[in-house]
Amino acid sequence: MTTPDHQPPVPDASRPESKDRIYRSPAGIAGGALLLVLAGWLGIDALASGEGRTPWLALASLILIVPLVSAFTLRPAVYANENRLRIRNPFRVIALPWGQVASLRSSYSNEVVDTSGRKYQLWAVPVSLRARKKVAKQQARGATSGPGGGRASSFGRSTPGSAASSRAQTDQIMDDLRELAEARASEESAQGEVSVRWAYEVMAPAAAGAILLAILLAVG
Repeated sequence: MTTPDHQPPVPDASRPESKDRIYRSPAGIAGGALLLVLAGWLGIDALASGEGRTPWLALASLILIVPLVSAFTLRPAVYANENRLRIRNPFRVIALPWGQVASLRSSYSNEVVDTSGRKYQLWAVPVSLRARKKVAKQQARGATSGPGGGRASSFGRSTPGSAASSRAQTDQIMDDLRELAEARASEESAQGEVSVRWAYEVMAPAAAGAILLAILLAVG
């Protein structure tokens, strides 16, 4: 599940200061922390008590594994404010002014599509099919409870008493992002170009670890 964290990041002097809504995956963070603890325990033990090439293999493995585990579990985040959507994925950071956002899609993954047709996945907002099924069952039970279950508004949105007002958490996040995109797309401060930055701080150490590990295995 993914929950919003309302801690604002360091302001960017290149744009008007605006408080970010931050979305991350608690399950991903917890899983990543557990994997890092396990890798650190095994790696440090091999470094301290290993013989021959074992310490070097352990070191190379740690240099490779730690950045990759961090990239796929701890790193992903989505930042949204009044001017733009910023997506921090494992190997890229994508900044899209709302004026460049064509749509936000949800199926087996959540993704944003810019006006040129390019798609970017939101790693920090994973789809939970289990949560969707649970909500569907709740809606089905609510639909059979009679008129008291609520009604839909004239805009197709559910009123608070409606069975359809219940949504899977990540689907609700996508709804919130769509509303923000729709409200801000035409604003002057939400215009600009899409920027994509590769995360060399993750890729470089992982590549170094892979090269070192390959050399050690080749000369072994």
